Amino acid sequence: MPEMPDFDEIMKLAQNAQNELQKAQDNLDSIEVEGSSGGGMVSVRATAKGRILSVAIDDSLLQPSEKGMLEDLIAAAFNDAKAKADTAAAGEMQKMQSSLPLPPGFKLPF
Repeated sequence: MPEMPDFDEIMKLAQNAQNELQKAQDNLDSIEVEGSSGGGMVSVRATAKGRILSVAIDDSLLQPSEKGMLEDLIAAAFNDAKAKADTAAAGEMQKMQSSLPLPPGFKLPF
């Protein structure tokens, strides 16, 4: 039967995991994604942490008669950027977790 790690070793592992988690969280703000809708007529750039960097709207949509469609396209572009940010964040967290010596089935954050 394998020997159980002592309490100090467990605490060191937990502290290391917490430090790695913080580094991964900080790194998410430097990863950029772009969401778009309407065949690229509306695009939103965001970080993997969810901070919106910019919104671009094709000039053809800036007509009063296109207001409803523009609102829908902006919402769709935001949602696309959010989905891509979530995917990028999950990938970064997976990389961070795979670098830590954690027991099988152990989930972060604590």
